[in-house]
Amino acid sequence: MVQPEKSEIRHSVQRRLEFIEFRLFWEGQINRSDIVAQFGVSVPQASGDLKRYQESAPDFIRYDRHLKTYRPTERFKPLHLRPSADAYLSQLRLQESGYVAEGETWAEQTPDFSVVPILRRPVEPEILRAAIGAARDSQALKVKYQSAYSNSTTWRWIAPHAFGYDGFGWHARSWCLRNKSFRDFVLTRIVEVDGSKPEKINRAQDVEWNHSVTLILEPNPKLSPGDKRAVELDYRMEDGRCKIETRVSLLYYMMGHLCLAPEHDALDPKVARLVLINRDEVERIQKTVKSQIASEAQA
Repeated sequence: MVQPEKSEIRHSVQRRLEFIEFRLFWEGQINRSDIVAQFGVSVPQASGDLKRYQESAPDFIRYDRHLKTYRPTERFKPLHLRPSADAYLSQLRLQESGYVAEGETWAEQTPDFSVVPILRRPVEPEILRAAIGAARDSQALKVKYQSAYSNSTTWRWIAPHAFGYDGFGWHARSWCLRNKSFRDFVLTRIVEVDGSKPEKINRAQDVEWNHSVTLILEPNPKLSPGDKRAVELDYRMEDGRCKIETRVSLLYYMMGHLCLAPEHDALDPKVARLVLINRDEVERIQKTVKSQIASEAQA
């Protein structure tokens, strides 16, 4: 069976073929009406898509006349779709948390599920639009910002160049014109934007953003053998350890989320389930980066 290259198939058709396999793989069935509802195409077009799929993979799909639906055969193997458990579960999580509407996902016949409620930190679209535009056009923004270290908001100029997600909310990685340093500005704490001006910054000088560090993690040795094995499976460890790479500027957040900071050593091992085994190397990289920042500030 010779399959056409994806580049030889129009993008719109390719997406519908991926959708067919998504429904076959995750929900075990597909109908013309599913394609019509998802893509807004005509019934003849949906029939043509299913016919095209059957012709390209005749042994992978069969029509169930009793249930009036197409079902995968035992030989079914996705040709157009790369199934991802993470992607499927992410759709469920985003849908339950209200980040996407039910019709915006490909999943329809989902299992009964629930997620731990997320304290949403919604960003105002106009604030995000201004920050993205400033990063794109080399502009600085005059923003009214609520600092965690002050009871009142203050006006300041910042020049965003990148965006980071700390596990709970988004921030703009920016050059602070007042402090003459690169810092994180939480987007939800930008109360107002009042103008912009040209401000060319050298992104290469944001060494915390541009440098990465690799964390080598193992299960907490205080855990029972069963708990250790569970942690190894949870984090897909090989030979009892895993590696996670992150930017130095995001290291603080990751250390907090995974309870890896030294102050977490006294926590219950079932809370601090991981230990950082290359702490000396990580701290050395942090010190090197901070020394570079200090040297550039004095230059």
